Amino acid sequence: MGSEDVRAGLIGYGTAGEFFHAPLIAATPGMSLAAVVTRDAGRAGRIAAVHPGARVVDAAERLWELCDLIVVATPNRTHVPLATAALRAGLPVVVDKPLAGTSGDAAALLRLAAERGLMLTVFQNRRWDGDFRTLLALARSGELGEIRRLESRFERWRPAPKGGWRESGGPEEIGGLLYDLGSHLVDQALTLLGPVSAVYAESDARRPGVSGDDDMFIALTHANGARSHLWASAVAPHLGPRFRVLGSRAAYVKQGLDVQEERLRAGAHPDETGFGDEPPERWGVVRAGDESRRVPTEPGAYLAFYEGVVAALREGAAPPVDPADAVAALAVLEAARASAAGRKVVTLP
Repeated sequence: MGSEDVRAGLIGYGTAGEFFHAPLIAATPGMSLAAVVTRDAGRAGRIAAVHPGARVVDAAERLWELCDLIVVATPNRTHVPLATAALRAGLPVVVDKPLAGTSGDAAALLRLAAERGLMLTVFQNRRWDGDFRTLLALARSGELGEIRRLESRFERWRPAPKGGWRESGGPEEIGGLLYDLGSHLVDQALTLLGPVSAVYAESDARRPGVSGDDDMFIALTHANGARSHLWASAVAPHLGPRFRVLGSRAAYVKQGLDVQEERLRAGAHPDETGFGDEPPERWGVVRAGDESRRVPTEPGAYLAFYEGVVAALREGAAPPVDPADAVAALAVLEAARASAAGRKVVTLP
């Protein structure tokens, strides 16, 4: 690959493609949005207005000769076949989470990428949430002591379903919150606390007309003895804290979501000064008994993911997310699904 920009081809221009991948790709130094696959006329018009330098094409195969990198941001059931086709065409690939529906399918993608000598990585952007970056910094500094329990939530209040495949599709769509927001929750738990030895989960479809789970809970026992309690819900009329992390020395409690998604949806550019900065009134607290202090939230840094992709392709650096991490997370999600179905604890090797 030469010194020109990495030409990214984006497959899909739904929520993930339009509000996350396209603006991040366009703002990343050394990368350009070369082409987007969509057959929707309205989406094609928005691409032309916002990304006039990007070609709009109607089939993924048309990207193979136009691009240096393929980004898969399509419905979950299509991730594996599209990533497989791109790798077989000799192109490195970014896949939105979840990488696959099973850990076995994900592992097969890893083997194919290794055989072809191609980069494969997964868009686990929530690793670059400001609050999670703050939690990692606190953990690494030792201020919290030994972390014994992670409580982590992505909760919303959406009593009326929005529709679409994530809510109405069956298991073949790999929809529902377990594989959607659960992918982020589990990835963060593994990143912070390491491998898991046991999984217990509850998963329900609470709203009429919804097939995919819209209310879920996962309890993880980590190999180091720590425990993670993870919630995702679309039917929470009162939201719990985003993080409540208990250590042997202190706790970290944080309310509210990272600011980057709301700013991307509002049309902000991710390379703007202060894009990932959180206002002081949203900062979290470190507390030990009666002693507490407000902790400035680290700037959110979604742009770092695609900067890492450029470094991997240009400099041979490690990919920003090791795809083996996605295999491990999917093994946990599979165990969670089995646990919820069987109302039992599932142990992992």
